[in-house]
Amino acid sequence: MIQFSPCKINIGLSILEKRADGFHALETVFYPVALHDIVELVPAKSFAFFHTGISIPGDTSNNLCVKAYQLLKADFPQMSNVQIHLHKNIPMGAGLGGGSGDGTTVLKILNTLFNLNLSKEQLLNYAAQLGSDCPFFIFNKACHATGRGEILEPIAIDLSNYTIALIHPGIHIATSWAFQQLNPSVKEKSIATIIKQPIETWKAELINDFEAPVFKAHPSLETFKNNLYRQGAIYASMSGSGSSLFGIFPKGTKIESPTDAASLRVDHI
Repeated sequence: MIQFSPCKINIGLSILEKRADGFHALETVFYPVALHDIVELVPAKSFAFFHTGISIPGDTSNNLCVKAYQLLKADFPQMSNVQIHLHKNIPMGAGLGGGSGDGTTVLKILNTLFNLNLSKEQLLNYAAQLGSDCPFFIFNKACHATGRGEILEPIAIDLSNYTIALIHPGIHIATSWAFQQLNPSVKEKSIATIIKQPIETWKAELINDFEAPVFKAHPSLETFKNNLYRQGAIYASMSGSGSSLFGIFPKGTKIESPTDAASLRVDHI
């Protein structure tokens, strides 16, 4: 069974406080973007995981696809072994949640493949055990997120009349480092309030808290964001803790790919 696993962008991201459990309380809006990895699962005599496409460094046992299988296998031992093939298109360490989407996609495929009959609430619970932003990929539509990112409320935000230009500069930002640079604070105006305003007001009010420290460490990223505005973006921002950036443009806008870094790519979604 094959499914396409999407990524997400963060439209606004506020880090509100550090919680007693060591995690951070946040507020954001997750929005799905049609850049996909491909996940295939087939029953097999023994478990196997392999990947193609963008190289995935490190121990494959830490991959969320593997952890998703192990999570369900522990509760449903009647499941047979599977072979998982992940074809990676979504860059890693880019603030796009590609790995979270992949792991959640494995949960959904296993549920269907082995007729586990898991409810949406059960899938959300398993996804939350994989990672804070994994539950979003059960919804896979615009959601207002709080808590660690796992408390989700679908919202009515439709960007289908716009073009989203997605830039990946090829710079890996360690999420743990990015959090260490922040001073969490409750904002005067919530993202939930700002997101209901006309999109033309977002530029002045809708902030990603990670931008200031990440731009300080990597000034080229701020240049790329400013370039999106110069080309006519109504709103531009970094996604997550970076390094990907996106711009929301009126449909029909001609958007030029930056030429000052060989690894830069613009995707029109």
